[in-house]
Amino acid sequence: MEQHVKTRSDAPAGFFAVEAAGLRWLAEARGARVARVAGVADDRIALERVPEGPPTEAAADAFGAALAATHAAGADAFGSPPPRWHGDIFIGRRSQPARPIATWGSFYAAQRVEPFLPIAVAAGNLSASGAEVVRRACAVIADGAFDDDEPPARLHGDLWAGNVLWSHDGVVLIDPAAHGGHRETDLAMLALFGCPFLERILAAYDRARPLRKGWRDREPLHQLHPLAVHAAGHGPSYGRALVSAAERTLALV
Repeated sequence: MEQHVKTRSDAPAGFFAVEAAGLRWLAEARGARVARVAGVADDRIALERVPEGPPTEAAADAFGAALAATHAAGADAFGSPPPRWHGDIFIGRRSQPARPIATWGSFYAAQRVEPFLPIAVAAGNLSASGAEVVRRACAVIADGAFDDDEPPARLHGDLWAGNVLWSHDGVVLIDPAAHGGHRETDLAMLALFGCPFLERILAAYDRARPLRKGWRDREPLHQLHPLAVHAAGHGPSYGRALVSAAERTLALV
């Protein structure tokens, strides 16, 4: 197997190990294809090299249905990390909590949005007044306004277009922040940053495992996490987008 090796000399403890655990957990779902792990060490991970190919409608259709199967494989709880992993996980280079909890809203507010707000404010990317708007939205979320009967889904957790590789054999996913969450969160992140044939992917997903009514309206809710992560380190435009998403989330109630 031809390999691609990623290295990081200053990697915190578990940085590559949890990536490998997440990839293996996602692979066990037998849904969306993920890059195979060839080896892992404290400062590196070796993955199968994925020869890139052009995006196609057929690959998009297959990916949408396969992603639905990955989500349906489930997780023990909201916030559950990959099996046998204990402690934080990572999204990009940032750590985030992975503490299992019974309700989605409490998990999402406390572990996916709020941890990044002080960092974004300190970086000058989010105003204090903007952070207060986001915290108001988090309070509503934590109180269960958007909780439903959806079971915890097995999420990729960082599903933007850069982690969706198009090969001649279809889509292959890389760089997960895998955990148990709400399936609409993966789809909302995919929509936030764009993806080739996005509408075909979403339509194929919905055919395979129909989404609840109003899922498009809830995209800003599920985009709070990636926007908070980006506001923490990628400039004030993401801080403004985060506040806008929080305002639209509040308007749903």
